[in-house]
Amino acid sequence: MDYAGYLKAADAGAPPEVALLHGPEAMLLDDAVTRVTRGLFPEGGDLTLAREILDAREAGADGIVQAALLLPWSGTRRLVVAKGVEELGVRAADALSAYCQRPNPSTVLMLVAPQALAATHWLHKAVPRPLAVAVQAPTGAQVVAWLRAHARAQGIDLAGEAAALLVQLTGEDLTQLCGEVEKAALAGGADNRRVTTAEVRAVVGETRARRVFDLTDALVARDRAAALTLLNAMLGAGEEPFALLGMLAREARAAWRAADGLRAGRPEDEIARELGRPAKQANAMIDRARSLRPAAAAQQLRRCWEAERRLKLGGLPRAELSLLIADLCAG
Repeated sequence: MDYAGYLKAADAGAPPEVALLHGPEAMLLDDAVTRVTRGLFPEGGDLTLAREILDAREAGADGIVQAALLLPWSGTRRLVVAKGVEELGVRAADALSAYCQRPNPSTVLMLVAPQALAATHWLHKAVPRPLAVAVQAPTGAQVVAWLRAHARAQGIDLAGEAAALLVQLTGEDLTQLCGEVEKAALAGGADNRRVTTAEVRAVVGETRARRVFDLTDALVARDRAAALTLLNAMLGAGEEPFALLGMLAREARAAWRAADGLRAGRPEDEIARELGRPAKQANAMIDRARSLRPAAAAQQLRRCWEAERRLKLGGLPRAELSLLIADLCAG
């Protein structure tokens, strides 16, 4: 089962009885726990007797199994979340494997590992493959879909255009995005639970939004002079270099996806949807991709990774980002 499928089952109140969720994105792991909880106990209330969250190192494999075997004190279901299971060690495999073969049907057991597990990890031998869920950060249009679903779980109605705009303006850092959604909701009033593009612009700021749009347009048009002017203005206004690098990398990734989609003969409307952008901007990116060979697009993306490496090694932000923009505009 993939992460999206797991969340869909969780939202429907029908997650598998046992699942191993593993990946480095703490926000996604916590979101899975939240959505399983909401799906199993839609009425909310006091979850003290219905949900148990364990530190795997303290509970041990036997403690996890015993918690999962307990019958519900009230209601018909019980949720047990064991965090940090990767630190139990291989000796825990037998107990977990035996439970997975005959799980308690009234318990949902979530085994959570905050790191990507190699295919040879002992947990993959203890937990059947169909029950292992690799939790990977969403990209592109997936970020927009995930953000809207996350907001919905928090009781916030986040419009599609507002979500796409927020990703474009602030990047794909999930923790930051969730914080911005909450601030945008408050921008509409203390009791507001709907976020539109108006609330997003109010939070981000009109000047920054305009500069982000202009820089994106300059990159798509390969207007090196305009892009460099905007870069200098944004750095002068205090923009974080790595935030700007993330923006440039998103543009390179979008160009690569569009070019690859065109090469594969996929319909343009399908490519536009996957880019997760307003129609005008998505079509402009597709137009650019027509003259961009997939190999060249992939090279631009690698160039972003190289710029990130150089910045982390102490490269001068203005110089490194200026060179990167020159390369991206060169096509």
